[in-house]
Amino acid sequence: MKGRNPNAKEKKHMDKVSQLGCIVCRLQGFFDVPAEIHHIEGKTKVDTHFKILPLCFEHHRMGSDMEPISRHPYKARFIEAYGTEYELLEIVNSLVKKD
Repeated sequence: MKGRNPNAKEKKHMDKVSQLGCIVCRLQGFFDVPAEIHHIEGKTKVDTHFKILPLCFEHHRMGSDMEPISRHPYKARFIEAYGTEYELLEIVNSLVKKD
């Protein structure tokens, strides 16, 4: 995927976010579920590496339209079930403070 590489500050933030575990699982009461990084606005825009969600494989890209609903390719169902990516981002940012 095209995009620019994160700088040191962005890498630090991305590491903190991934350590939260999957935000959807966390909101369902399952903590410490390993997460991969989902970029809300792709990887090319300014501050793109700060607009990220920690999602487990199942919630990120497994490709299921039933629970657990995958963000890719079921964005509309994902939003209906769990909230918008920006709503989830607000929760993530409240849990992880930027330096």
